[in-house]
Amino acid sequence: MNWIPQIIRILIMLSGGYLSYLLLMWFPILQGGPQGSATNLVYLVIAGVLTGYVLSKRVEIPIARRVEQWIKVLVNLQPKRVMAVTVGTILSLLVSVLLNNLLSNAPFYHWGFSLLTTSVLAGFFIFFSLKNSDFFGSFVGNTNAPKPTKIPNPKILDTNVIIDGRIIELLQSQFLEGTLVVPLFVLRELQFLADHADPSKRARGKRGLEVLEQLHSITTLKVIDWDDANIKTVDDKLVKLAQETQAKLISNDYNLGRVAKLQDVNVLNLNALATAIKARYNAGDVVQVTITKEGQQAGQGVAYLEDGTMVVVEDGAPYKGQLKNVVVLSNIQTNVGRMIFARTEG
Repeated sequence: MNWIPQIIRILIMLSGGYLSYLLLMWFPILQGGPQGSATNLVYLVIAGVLTGYVLSKRVEIPIARRVEQWIKVLVNLQPKRVMAVTVGTILSLLVSVLLNNLLSNAPFYHWGFSLLTTSVLAGFFIFFSLKNSDFFGSFVGNTNAPKPTKIPNPKILDTNVIIDGRIIELLQSQFLEGTLVVPLFVLRELQFLADHADPSKRARGKRGLEVLEQLHSITTLKVIDWDDANIKTVDDKLVKLAQETQAKLISNDYNLGRVAKLQDVNVLNLNALATAIKARYNAGDVVQVTITKEGQQAGQGVAYLEDGTMVVVEDGAPYKGQLKNVVVLSNIQTNVGRMIFARTEG
């Protein structure tokens, strides 16, 4: 929207010229007589326009940002909600006119009372209309995007998270609930990649289709035919679909997640999940533990971290009951928890 600052600059310059004209009308002494009035008017208007140009350099950018924010808000407004607010405002004004006509002869009537009743009626009717905005959806024009069907606890998958494939292990661990949703435009994008001439893109597309086949075999996978011709990019379509279905978006795209969160869409980022559950201690780290008992193998000692993680120290048996620094050798995740294998430092 690079045209917004230019429009604001022109409006400020025109306002400066108009204020100069008013200044000449308010103070006739500036006109300088019949012969000089036209000349002074031209000079003052030019001075006002130039003053507006100088001032616009300081204020056009902040004003343009605020205007862009309002435009984004207006673009994202649902037509049915706009219709609901309009109808609520009309009803409040009509009822206010009738009520004020009835009470105009009352001794307590005052213009402030009229303003108060109108404000109360407007608040009530607008609130009521917004609560029942679905009723007004039939009065607005149909959009190109079909209304998505109601899906219980939907989770929308984007293209990257499908190709990634880690969603399969997450499902098998039963940490992810709900219905997995794949929009048809995402499926078409995977098909396009699978037929691409570039070998790397073709491999990514085939990988994505294989992951979808596996997901279909282990859980409920719903492909919905939804699209919006007014939205060009796949990421914007995913955010719009998540808004309309009140779904969560599963992705590993950091930038998509940020954009979605700004539009009040919940995002489940697999990369953030992997970071959150990664091991606290890696090979080479030094940990201070108290060896509490001997291990199953000869020479082994066993210690426990504060969170209950078992630390098996290869040469720790002689140091039973002592506080020792140990060097982590490996970190293993088992069905019963995490185990750390280590040896004493030095």
